[in-house]
Amino acid sequence: MTDELSPRVSPNELGFEGALRPASLEEFVGQTKVRGQLRLLLDAATMQQRTPDHILLAGPPGLGKTTLSMIVATELGKPLHQTSGPAIQHAGDLAAVLSALTPGEVLFIDEIHRMARSAEEMLYLAMEDFRIDIMVGKGAGATSIPLELAPFTLVGATTRSGLLPNPLRDRFGFTAHLEFYDDGELAQVVSRAAALIDFGIAAAGVSEIASRSRGTPRIANRLLRRVRDYSLVHGVPGDEDTVHRALSLYDVDAHGLDRLDREVLRAVVERFGGGPVGLSTLAVSVGEEAETIEAVVEPFLVRTGLLSRTPRGRVATRRGWEYTGIPLPDAL
Repeated sequence: MTDELSPRVSPNELGFEGALRPASLEEFVGQTKVRGQLRLLLDAATMQQRTPDHILLAGPPGLGKTTLSMIVATELGKPLHQTSGPAIQHAGDLAAVLSALTPGEVLFIDEIHRMARSAEEMLYLAMEDFRIDIMVGKGAGATSIPLELAPFTLVGATTRSGLLPNPLRDRFGFTAHLEFYDDGELAQVVSRAAALIDFGIAAAGVSEIASRSRGTPRIANRLLRRVRDYSLVHGVPGDEDTVHRALSLYDVDAHGLDRLDREVLRAVVERFGGGPVGLSTLAVSVGEEAETIEAVVEPFLVRTGLLSRTPRGRVATRRGWEYTGIPLPDAL
């Protein structure tokens, strides 16, 4: 096995995802409009020597919300404090986080829509006036003590912006909606990642990975790692044939569908005649939780036009029938 054909893995390679995160807006691939908006917001705040407006990043998982929050802190030259909505289940949890912030620090709350309601109400005042009210004592003798906070920038990330209450959403000075990537942008993501991990891969292989990544950079990086591992173990070059064999091994087809995606689509077509079929019935038929079907499988099948949601249930589209290879009944 020659050096030209074998992938070279750096002995100091860090965690895969962390090592591939861009450090600046210029390095970040895709989301051109959002990057331009963030650049303007951060530059204006720097010129005025103030903390930037609070930022809400909304969009499906894997598009770069966490990475953008890190870039915001880096661009400002300020530390980043990370937490998540599920970790803040009481107002006291949020008060502890806010009181520990230093001036200008960036607070990142992932899945912010899952915060407890009491914490959300405390956050309203903190975002507007940089202070919180702490209740001391109970009953008639309880008193409220105001606590001043250091100015900070909140970056909230959510995959379900519709679940955010309006009072919280309105307190963000800037809301960015991240979109799925096209194949060209994903090819740039894969090429950049391959260069960072020092893995030689052909242009055709890059395009093949991009086309199977479901418009999501996180999935593109994950598939690249699987191809890199396959190339390393089998001692083969990173060409298009290697990509085909590696992704076939992991049940990722040419459309980006995995095993569960295909099972769900086939269940609708074969067992329920194309639908409509209810979510719970569909979940039982494939042996998965209804939440998994709704949050993980359906969005991609609907976006690619293979499945449709209707008031009566899930229905396979004409394209979905064609994908399964089962002839569409004349009645449909």
